Amino acid sequence: MPELLKEFINQTIQVTKYDSENVEIRLQEYNSDDGGFTDIEIICEPYFYIIIEAKRGWVLPGKEQLEKYASRQNFFDSSAKVKKLIAMSECSKSYAEHNLQVKNIKGIDIIPVSWKDVYKYSEAAYRRSNHAEKHLLIELQTYLGGLMTMQNKDSNLVFVVSLGSSKIEGSDLTWIDVVEKKERYFHPMGQNGWPKTPPNYIAFRYHGKLQSIHHIEGYKVLTDLSSRIPEIPYASWMETPHFLYKLGKGFAPSKEVKTGNIYRNGRVWCMLDTLFTCDTISDARDETKRRQQLIGSKI
Repeated sequence: MPELLKEFINQTIQVTKYDSENVEIRLQEYNSDDGGFTDIEIICEPYFYIIIEAKRGWVLPGKEQLEKYASRQNFFDSSAKVKKLIAMSECSKSYAEHNLQVKNIKGIDIIPVSWKDVYKYSEAAYRRSNHAEKHLLIELQTYLGGLMTMQNKDSNLVFVVSLGSSKIEGSDLTWIDVVEKKERYFHPMGQNGWPKTPPNYIAFRYHGKLQSIHHIEGYKVLTDLSSRIPEIPYASWMETPHFLYKLGKGFAPSKEVKTGNIYRNGRVWCMLDTLFTCDTISDARDETKRRQQLIGSKI
């Protein structure tokens, strides 16, 4: 699939001029130096040499593994002007950039690439490909769909969280104030059950009931929230990356939707319409799970 290769090279290492007829792709290449295998190597000397380590799910290669690849004799001795290690996984770029154990080894950059990125590259390549290549790209996209959980911009799942009325450490703002006065919300990125990718919708519950639902208009990954919310001074708990969301205008059902059977700080996922049709958030959660199980049983 030459168009996909061209798109991949252009997007990941920004090399556009090279001898495309002499690109070599090696799969599961054994190396006697360390007794290991690389997943993919893409070579076109003297232009570039890429080693790709591909992972399933939200798993990133460790420092030791990447150091082995960077130290391989054939990679180290290559005459290629551009040498890169690519960490390919389901992780979003923002998540990978904050969680890779190492970003550069011996002058070699580690580039995070998600399966979602590869899917996008295949879509771009599809438009330029001939009929035979398009057929292969469709097969690839089907395969990629089984490797990833792509964030669906049309998803109607709502992440429902509890807000407290206590003040945030070192600030006069309460958690409710952050939402109602600042039109923002933040949480750790991918830790202790928090989302690893931003949801489309977020809802807030306090005082025993659902208060508001918001579309997430934008987000930043930060380790110092004071740069965006000056009333919250820097604290040690900010050292881990946090998503900071910009919230759209809030909306809610016309009827009261009580919390129901959810523990005090519990976080749940609900389909948007269930929050309008159910009497409690816990009922909406249960109906969402029922529908998801029903869909899964029919596939």
